[in-house]
Amino acid sequence: MTQEDLYRRLVVERARTPMFGGEVEDAQMRGEGTNPLCGDRVRLTASMTPGGRIAAVRHETRGCAICAASADLMAEHVTGHDPAWVAELGAVFEAMLKTGHPAEAAGDLAVFAPLHQYRSRIRCATLPWTALTAMLNDLKDR
Repeated sequence: MTQEDLYRRLVVERARTPMFGGEVEDAQMRGEGTNPLCGDRVRLTASMTPGGRIAAVRHETRGCAICAASADLMAEHVTGHDPAWVAELGAVFEAMLKTGHPAEAAGDLAVFAPLHQYRSRIRCATLPWTALTAMLNDLKDR
């Protein structure tokens, strides 16, 4: 299976049947992101452990398959990690989208590497990460 085939299969799968869709009950944090150019919208809810790790994160995404799949895979990857680790993974993800060269740390987020050829679609993939970053920054400011 080629990288492009894997991309198509995983993106369609996660967009149609998200594993991390919905809301976190008793969420401690909320975040939103909107791309006015294409209409993508992401709402995130999350809870933290007493030790400062993300206990759960869920998304409600209205938008293209890329945005929905990115939100779902992001939620999977950041659960159980602290904000500093999440920021590092976000930077790896963004660099991969710009270069098309996936880092080992990206894991199955590497399926988005082909987007580097379609600059207008990169914002679709990064919107959930932008919302997550803003949500975690709001947590720091409290």
